[in-house]
Amino acid sequence: MLPKDIVAQFIADIHAQRFDEAKTLLVSEGFEYVGPNMRFLSRDDMMSYQFGMAAIQKDLVLRQLSADGEHVFAILDYRTNFEPIGDVRLAVWFRVREGKIHTVEAFYNAAIVENMLGGILPTASGRD
Repeated sequence: MLPKDIVAQFIADIHAQRFDEAKTLLVSEGFEYVGPNMRFLSRDDMMSYQFGMAAIQKDLVLRQLSADGEHVFAILDYRTNFEPIGDVRLAVWFRVREGKIHTVEAFYNAAIVENMLGGILPTASGRD
């Protein structure tokens, strides 16, 4: 599969809450997720966080997906049924090598997530 197809499948799996399938698209060693208010150095930690967010996920809308070689860029609307958050627009940069996603870098309004979590952020792998 091409990098763009791998990322499209990953997003589709997260949307459908097929977390085990999504996890198989992430490299098992050397994975890194960086966001504005958290960082995960293992795919298990990131997927555990995604699983925890499933309760508030109403929809995940892929607005744009483009690729430049191993770099794949997605614009998403993360729609929630948790009123204090509402909908969150995400820009996500994926780096794919050898058929697996190695890094995910997300850009969004971090204040929304921090307010939702009451200032308590996941600490499994540290914080930026």
